Amino acid sequence: MDVLIVETDADLGRLWQRHLERQGARATLVRTTETAFDRLRDGHVDMIVADLDLPGSGAMAVADYAAYRHPAAKVVFVTASSFFSDGSVFSMSPNACAFLPSRTPPEDLVAVVTHHGDRVAKH
Repeated sequence: MDVLIVETDADLGRLWQRHLERQGARATLVRTTETAFDRLRDGHVDMIVADLDLPGSGAMAVADYAAYRHPAAKVVFVTASSFFSDGSVFSMSPNACAFLPSRTPPEDLVAVVTHHGDRVAKH
């Protein structure tokens, strides 16, 4: 499974990346929307972990672009804020499959990514 992590906090992103790689995923960490677009143009992606706290509407832009370039790819949105706590992120992004707080334990994040990624890979 190919996972793209879009997270401005390098330490947190590397933590998630290491946990995903231990479970057999090929995880790429990028820290900006522009770099995420480059990665989506250049290679295959099954799953995306995108930080809703990216500047501007970065995470939504990444999700929208992914829906175009990789229609089967699913997005796990993470955030430190409570702005989308009403679940509205699911109506705004058709490829959203989960919404988690940034402080979610990495092993739980990996379980969610793996669960949805396995479903994507089977199609």
